Amino acid sequence: MYLVILLGNSTLIILTLLDSHLHTPVYFFLCHLSFLDIWYTSSFIPSMLIHFLSEKKTISFTRCVVQMSVSYTKGSTECVLLAVMAYDRSIAICNPLRCPIIMSKALCIQMAALFWGLGFLNSLTETILAVQLPFYGKNLINHFVCEILAFFKLSCTDISLNEITIMVGNVIFLFVPLLLVCISYIFILSTVLRINSAEGRKKAFPTCSAHIMVVTVFYGTILFMYMKPKSKDAAFDKLIALFYGVVKPLLNPIIYSLRNTEVHGAMRKLTARLVLEERMRNLHL
Repeated sequence: MYLVILLGNSTLIILTLLDSHLHTPVYFFLCHLSFLDIWYTSSFIPSMLIHFLSEKKTISFTRCVVQMSVSYTKGSTECVLLAVMAYDRSIAICNPLRCPIIMSKALCIQMAALFWGLGFLNSLTETILAVQLPFYGKNLINHFVCEILAFFKLSCTDISLNEITIMVGNVIFLFVPLLLVCISYIFILSTVLRINSAEGRKKAFPTCSAHIMVVTVFYGTILFMYMKPKSKDAAFDKLIALFYGVVKPLLNPIIYSLRNTEVHGAMRKLTARLVLEERMRNLHL
């Protein structure tokens, strides 16, 4: 699954960089989403695989903090990124003629800087508060990754401040972006319903279906992880975290490439180019 995650997401990034037809805002933001998935899964899956084959399953405090920080950065950044992608889809459908002007290259770069900056800032705040907690005893993490909620369970002091900051972060990075996504799709739906031809409606909806599926999987999983009541069943928490950490990054490139004629066309052109280069090389030899 990890190899498929690397292959699928890196393929989307390479296709976007090489094919000029994919130099659009939607694929620009999709590259960031793919990079987030590669970066996050690479922070814990290799060490997790090593621990599966090792009798001594240990991790240093520094590596644990890095894993936790990367995890929180990824979650916070992706929340804002999905809201930005929904805004891009609303502009593309509601104002198609003005879309190239509104969603300019400069604005896309500014939006990218915004969601990366907010993600790092939120992660830095939570990480600084977490590492200041006192830890005693064996420090055994009942999880396959240094997830922040599992990390808090090691502390032997009151973590009310940490819980409050997480709740505030949930409101800012979960509910506000989710509200913006919903508003964007309300505008999209109202615009599509005003289209007279059935063929026009059919062309409009597929451009959003992939994004809706990704938003549903992401927010459904992360809301369940961080907003559900405290559970005594650690195995169930691990299962949900595994779905968020491994299955979702695996699904993203599949969802965005399935029935996507632009991605299929770029893949065919890249394959034809590689075959032609190989034939020319053989002829030269």
